[in-house]
Amino acid sequence: MFNRFLVFILLLVTAGTASAQNGEAGRMYGLINQYNADAVMLQRKYVIKNSPEYFDRMKRFYNDWLSRMTKQPFQSFATNDRVDYVLLKRNIKKDQGQLLADEEQYKSIVQTIPFAKYITAFEAKRRVGQQQPGKETGASFVQLKDETEQTMKQLEGNSGLSPQQFQTASAAVTDLRRAFNEAFKFYDGYDPQFTKGAKAAYLDADTTLGKYISFLKRKAAAVQQKDDGTGIIGNPIGREALIRDLQFEMIPYTPEQLEAIAMQEFAWCDKEMLKAAQQMGFGNNWKAALEKVKNNYVEIGKQPELAKFLAEEAIAFIEQRQLVTIPEMAKEGWRMRMLTPAEQKFAPFFLGGEQILIAYPTEDMNEADRMMTLRGNNRHFSRAVVHHELIPGHNLQYYMNSRYKPYRSSFRTSFWGEGWALWWEMLLWDNNFATTPEDKIGMLFWRMHRCARIIFSMNYHTNKWTPKQCIDFLVDRVGHEPANAEAEVRRSFTGGYGPLYQVAYMLGGLQFKALHTELVKSGKMTNKVFHDRILQEHNMPIEMVRAVLINQPLKENHVTGWKFAGEVK
Repeated sequence: MFNRFLVFILLLVTAGTASAQNGEAGRMYGLINQYNADAVMLQRKYVIKNSPEYFDRMKRFYNDWLSRMTKQPFQSFATNDRVDYVLLKRNIKKDQGQLLADEEQYKSIVQTIPFAKYITAFEAKRRVGQQQPGKETGASFVQLKDETEQTMKQLEGNSGLSPQQFQTASAAVTDLRRAFNEAFKFYDGYDPQFTKGAKAAYLDADTTLGKYISFLKRKAAAVQQKDDGTGIIGNPIGREALIRDLQFEMIPYTPEQLEAIAMQEFAWCDKEMLKAAQQMGFGNNWKAALEKVKNNYVEIGKQPELAKFLAEEAIAFIEQRQLVTIPEMAKEGWRMRMLTPAEQKFAPFFLGGEQILIAYPTEDMNEADRMMTLRGNNRHFSRAVVHHELIPGHNLQYYMNSRYKPYRSSFRTSFWGEGWALWWEMLLWDNNFATTPEDKIGMLFWRMHRCARIIFSMNYHTNKWTPKQCIDFLVDRVGHEPANAEAEVRRSFTGGYGPLYQVAYMLGGLQFKALHTELVKSGKMTNKVFHDRILQEHNMPIEMVRAVLINQPLKENHVTGWKFAGEVK
């Protein structure tokens, strides 16, 4: 009886481990959720982020969590649980590092906010619902106003502060003013004695804070990149910051090595582009062949029908070759909408995810813009990216991410998100999805575009290129329409994306390609098993996807080292 019971328990444990390895939550699930929930709770409670109180509280929070991580039974963890451990610890350390950097910035500008003590004291009492006497509080608001004005006068002359410090001070005062406003609203009208005694002083102080913020922004203007005529004002982060971000994303290459990788991929694209141009009868003049491809667009009003046709064509192609499992609900659930003219200034091509967003001319566009939009979204360019945005690309990703290991969402990275969709462009090319030279040029245009994104992003963020040089590079080297190239650069540097977002497409694709070679081309997995497993592990650094798929024995203090593109000088 005991032996049968023991076998039963072992079967349960084995089943639990197998399920955790194939899409179910593992042993770290609860800790990951708790860390994220605790962090959000504290962010909500301590609304003034530029204050000693906030820095001290969050330091304790991160130290407590790092201590808690050391008590986890890492050595007994399966690979999937070790991946979760490594990634959670990585996130905690990054959050802790950002806090310490923010505190150093705060210390460097603390002399610009001597009045902060009035707002933090006011907010601390509001936080616990303490009644505040109107006359006394109003008197503190008068002092707040006076000290703000005095500080502004002192900074008019030679303050010794850099434009960057003025920018930090502007953000700090904006943070304080927001908390000041919200705290006042808590009492105003609800406590008559408070309203009567403090409102007039509050309004004066708030107006003065607004003037001070405008003053600081004027002082900070010099920190911004100068307008090179494009109107695109971004924020190059520099080489050291790029390297830190790359290490966090588990990319073991320098900016210069990434550019070399992009040039290697560009060389392959150039050879294939010349072959296609020759097949079309243009010899080595690939730009002439590209021009012919651009002019093969559908008539006005027909692009949504083309998108639907191309989506269904890609699904059929993939299912016939059993490359990945596509659930019926995923095929049913996607939708579409048209991008507005304003949105097309940032996104002149398809976008996608839950739905596909279609860029196409509107009646209020001038003729030149209409033609550039038509040419930039021709049949062959569109055929190369509809599957990127829908299935098996972003739409299928979102469908699977919401159903498998959603607790890993805090580990998400563009290298997995965009890399997966780009990898399918590579895989479909290898499976002869493009049968005509025109379709090959359509696919190669986008592949060249992703190479160019690495090159112009690295040069821009290391302060070597201006936005205008990035635009010219896209036009000359890839063949973009000028307005579309400008929109692409504007999106890259002012669209709210991180500095590594645009490089993630090609690099993520190359990571999946290397992993595919290791596991599928070697015969260890079929295409369907390979791709299904990836989708069931959720979005996370691809080096960690690899660790799960090859059952890599990770160390507790894992350091990235997977050279997916080989050694690069």
